[in-house]
Amino acid sequence: MKKLDIYLQNVRISKTEPFIREGARVLDIGCSGGELFDNISKISSGVGIDPHVEQKTQRNNYTLLPGYFPDALEDDKKFDAVTMLAVIEHIPMEILKKMSIDIDRHLTPGGRLIITVPDPKVDKILDVLMAIKVIDGMDVDEHYGYDISKTEDIFTGSSSMKLIHHSKFQLGLNNLFVFEKQSAS
Repeated sequence: MKKLDIYLQNVRISKTEPFIREGARVLDIGCSGGELFDNISKISSGVGIDPHVEQKTQRNNYTLLPGYFPDALEDDKKFDAVTMLAVIEHIPMEILKKMSIDIDRHLTPGGRLIITVPDPKVDKILDVLMAIKVIDGMDVDEHYGYDISKTEDIFTGSSSMKLIHHSKFQLGLNNLFVFEKQSAS
């Protein structure tokens, strides 16, 4: 990864950190090399899943698993937070809807789903930055023009999650969504 790729990744992580509680158990879907866990010290334990992870790797307080969510994860594992940073724009809509149910199943009551997703117009900017070799751009070829306006419906429609925060950052070119799993009544 180039310096700008790392900078952009660090900005996403910094936007995520305030929504992760002290001592949280965190699942990072699309974890890359585990940078979220390396940069947020208040996480007590974590599991990262990514198709680019070559083999199961145990580090200090977290484990990286190769593969895709939820197949790579033990069925009964529960987390206080699930993160998907710059991930959902790579996942087809029909899979996202199923994922929302699986994420809900793995969250503890009051647990949070934290998502960052770039605006589709970022793809044009990324194309230029990759052409001039300023960034590597991770799997940009998988972007399909994800419709950000559908995010709330996808993650609240068939789950017990509620949107508690949405904001834009990086000059409005990136979005932060935070959902919270509602307690059963």
